[in-house]
Amino acid sequence: MGNSFDILKKRIMQDGKCYEGGILKVDSFINHQLDPDLMYEIGHEFSKRFAGSGVNKIMTIEASGIAPAIMMGHEMHLPVVFAKKKKPKTMSSMLTTTVHSFTKDRDYTVCISADFLSPDDRIVVIDDFMAYGNASRGLIDLASQAGARIVGFGFIIEKVFQHGGDQLRNDGYRVESLARVLSLDNCQITLE
Repeated sequence: MGNSFDILKKRIMQDGKCYEGGILKVDSFINHQLDPDLMYEIGHEFSKRFAGSGVNKIMTIEASGIAPAIMMGHEMHLPVVFAKKKKPKTMSSMLTTTVHSFTKDRDYTVCISADFLSPDDRIVVIDDFMAYGNASRGLIDLASQAGARIVGFGFIIEKVFQHGGDQLRNDGYRVESLARVLSLDNCQITLE
């Protein structure tokens, strides 16, 4: 299928929609209706980028990060754990944090079972978007509560102009973004 960057950039330009307020809608192929071939390529690319990093677990937050995380987990033969936005009745020992959603403009209490994160875990966090970094900060908090170490972050799309990725990099985290959106000014998508 070629280089996943090119495939992804082409799909963003072809099928992505821009809305006022810095919103990029990619729900026809990434986060509502999924393109399995594209998700496979994304998982493969993240696997290549994080090969040799010592990762032993992949973490994401529901819902849109699950598909690329699963594809990477399949490629690397690693378990995938995801933070839930609602506490299941069956979860007893849990870690919790609060995350603000930029797109939905609301706070979520997210949780993850303490049974699935440990100090032995070296985690790569995978998600669909990097905007302001709110979800990433929540996942950093959950990993920290468990004593796990985050070795890197992988984002399908980073909205560079919202600076969340820069903040993670400044804090010493490795950040890999498959497509970087420089601007959505005047509802024009400008990619790096």
